[in-house]
Amino acid sequence: MALLKKRNQGDELQLNEIEYEWAQELLDQAIANTWFPHEAPMAEDIQDWMGMSEEEKNAVIMYIGFSNPMEYDVNESITYGMLNHIAAPEVKMYLVRQMWEEVNHALAFDYVINTLEIDRKKAFNTHIDVPEVRVKEEFLMSSIEKMIEGIDVETEEGKKDFVRNIVKTNIVTEGVWFYSGFMFALNFRQRKLLRNFATITDWISRDEALHLKVGINMILTVLEENPDIVTNDFADEIRNIIVEAVELEMNYNKALLPKGILGLNTNFINQYVQYVADRRLEELGFEPEFKVSNPAKWMSTANDTFQLVNFFEAVNTSYEVNAGGIKSQKKAK
Repeated sequence: MALLKKRNQGDELQLNEIEYEWAQELLDQAIANTWFPHEAPMAEDIQDWMGMSEEEKNAVIMYIGFSNPMEYDVNESITYGMLNHIAAPEVKMYLVRQMWEEVNHALAFDYVINTLEIDRKKAFNTHIDVPEVRVKEEFLMSSIEKMIEGIDVETEEGKKDFVRNIVKTNIVTEGVWFYSGFMFALNFRQRKLLRNFATITDWISRDEALHLKVGINMILTVLEENPDIVTNDFADEIRNIIVEAVELEMNYNKALLPKGILGLNTNFINQYVQYVADRRLEELGFEPEFKVSNPAKWMSTANDTFQLVNFFEAVNTSYEVNAGGIKSQKKAK
């Protein structure tokens, strides 16, 4: 079986043979991670919110205003860019589970909006009214729109489009942009504010760590099974997508923190973005681009730093992701 393959009628639920054990393992872990927004009581957060400055509140609203619609954009990517082109039922089942998690994340942000009595129109218009937010969404949607138009994964270009979309969705959006947001949100807890909002952020980040892992696994699997697309030019293209995304995030952070709040400023958070992006590049087998240290030592990277693999090394290996990270194993003969 190949990961990218036209499916036959009735294939969807045939789990009598599991080709990609990493998908089943990630699904099991995702189910074990199940949580619901209302499990985080926010009475203390309401009191904190009432005493926060307008600059602090506006930054939180902007963060939520970006994150909430992006959860739905990720589901668009899964619907049109992944599910339609994958035959393996265990992988499809994980992706369906991920779609539920993205909705749960959006509901969590809505729960925060309702609890803190945030101006709903202001929050949801963020991705329209703020150019630095809008351009990030357009960056992701340009790939999704191509997938909606339709690609043929039996062609070399179609396979590349599939990989490009996963890079923009799972690596950039979920593995760089969202991690930048996690650091911003969790910084409030460092200052003894919005502790339950931070708890929800912890839960979301735990889900996103798995989304990052499944994305890397799908990319590696497609490359292994389709060595015809493993070229230096394509490698450069993938690297450039990630580097460009960092620039967009850095501009966004200037709008998010025009004056700095709670010990955070643009330079600090942008160094963290560069640090995280270097980890993503290394996880895909590239050399780091920015070569900076982690300015937020309190942000654990244990869940998102994998054993390194070579993204564009055409070798006869199979890649397996589990709770411990990526393992490279020789195919059984």
